[in-house]
This record gives sequence, structure tokens and C-alpha cells, in this order.
Amino acid sequence: MERSEELKAGKNFQMTGSFDALTPERIFTAAETAMGARFSGVLMPLPSYINRVYEMERADDGSRFVFKFYRPGRWSRAALLEEHLFTLECRAAEIPVIAPLRLGNGSTLAVSAEGVFFAAFPKRWGRAFEAVDDESWVRLGTLLGRLHAVGCRRAARHRVRLEPRCATLDAAARLLAYCTASGSVRRELESVLKTLLRELFSCKWAPEMIRLHGDCHKGNILERPGEGLMLIDFDDMLTGPPVQDLWLLLPGPPDECGRELELLLRGYESIREFDRASLGMIEPLRAMRMIYFLDWCARQKGDFNFHERYPEWGGDGFWRRECASLREQTERIFLAKSVRW
Repeated sequence: MERSEELKAGKNFQMTGSFDALTPERIFTAAETAMGARFSGVLMPLPSYINRVYEMERADDGSRFVFKFYRPGRWSRAALLEEHLFTLECRAAEIPVIAPLRLGNGSTLAVSAEGVFFAAFPKRWGRAFEAVDDESWVRLGTLLGRLHAVGCRRAARHRVRLEPRCATLDAAARLLAYCTASGSVRRELESVLKTLLRELFSCKWAPEMIRLHGDCHKGNILERPGEGLMLIDFDDMLTGPPVQDLWLLLPGPPDECGRELELLLRGYESIREFDRASLGMIEPLRAMRMIYFLDWCARQKGDFNFHERYPEWGGDGFWRRECASLREQTERIFLAKSVRW
């Protein structure tokens, strides 16, 4: 099936399976059926906040693959295929990414017997990238310019659109619904969120909205000898302003790391134009990411290992600290409006 036809067919199709039934035996069965190959008995879980990810080895030639089982209910089939299409387009443009493999069903996406979407990727090694000099920051900017030159070629109609009324309003409402703090703390949270949302709604939003990596922090960039910088993990791919993929790489607020920002933009603008007025969106985008992360935690708090990672999550003290952080971020947004870039 052609990719465009596959996207149309999966427009609203969303699995409702469960990770609970995803035992090692069933993972092997799903992988071997999808790849038409036998795998050795070693199943290596890899760290992932949202999905279930495993490294596996083919029994015949020892080649290694990474299987990603996507969290049920998070993305529709069409949304996942849009992520895959973006990475495949990047690979075709010779941008170092890890693109999904085409499986035995003719697609890059399969469904386990337990109703969980999954995909297979070739295993790639690399070392964590650290921007240690001016050249490193320019290289990062060039990489993102190339990525966005591909991202602007077509729309992603089934991914998150990074605007406050689209991405943040619902997240804030869910956050209040999940909040188990005492009455006074809950009222404080509600007040803080309302004030912050009003500030976000009053911001001038960038006119250009394109396909982005969406979670472009340094942990998702590897350096491979002979290949340069590689972008990994497009799971949070979204439609948004290009500045979203730049600010997460900065070591601090833009007014404290002007040199790094200028070097990033030097590399970026060697590939495509950048709207420098959109730098004023960094603090609103930071606030949106803060709310997104809190909402994500609230929805995952029932996971078996969540409280091991976040033992203080959900108590009154936790929410008071978060309210203080959100108030501080609201003030940063207000102050950023007076800055000209």
C-alpha cells in the first residue's frame, strides 16, 4: 500500500490494547512474525518514559534491532505513520536519522496480538553529543536547518499543533482533573493555570508552523564517527514554530546564552531563513512544555514504576512547588514581551 493511502486508511484508527499483556514471549512472537526471522532469547529493555522499547538480536546473523511498542491510546495509526514518513523523508535527504524498517506486512507499523502498535528500527550506536566549542553550535544549527527544510515540505494533519488553544488548554484541564491536592492547594493551582493561560493566549504566535522533531534536546542527538550528528527519537514529532527545536538545546534562558543562540542561528540560516522575531516565543513555549510534562506525569501515575521515579509527585508540597514555578514562568513571559530580538 502506498504511504498516502495507508495514512488515509488509518486516519482515526487507534488501538486500545494494554502493556500489561506484553510479556517477553509475546514480544518475541510479535517481532518474529513482523520480521519473518528468528531472534535469540535475549530481550534487553531500553529506557523510555512513555513507550516500551526493547533491543533484540537475530538468531541467524547476530544483527541487532530495536522494537518500539507504542503506548496504547496515545497516537492513532495515521499519527504514527506521519512520524515514520517524516523520518523516511529525512533519510532520503541524507539527514542522519534512524528510520523505521518496512515489515512483512508492507508497512513500517504493525500490531501485536495484544492490540499494541509497534515498529522496528536498526540498532545504531553513537556517543552523546556535547557542544563544547563554537563549531559544535554551528553544526547543531545546520542540522536543524536541514531538518526543517524537509519538515516544511508537507503538513502533518494528525499530530499535535503547538499552539496554546490546541496543545495547552486541554492539558491544563486534565491536570486539574487529575490533581489530588487539598482544597486550598488545588484552588491555588487553578488560579495559577488560569493566569498563565491568559498570558499565553495574549502572545503573538509565529506564522510559520511546520513539522518538527518536537523534543530536540541534547539527549536526542548522537555523534557517530564518519557520519556526524544523528537525530533520534521522533516520538514527540509535532507541528509548530521552528524555534521550538532550537530553544531546548540552549544551556539556559536566551538572555543568558546569547552567544550559543547566535551560533545556532548562524548554522541554521546557512540552510534556510529564520524568523528572529519568533525568539520571543521561547518563554511561552517553555511554559507550555512545563504544563505538558505535568499532564504527562498525571496520566502515567498509575504505571508500576512511576512512583519509584517520582516519589514526591502529587502531594501538597509538590503542587506548591509547581505553582511557584508556574508563577515564575508567567512573569518571565510578561517580561519577555518587552524584549526586541
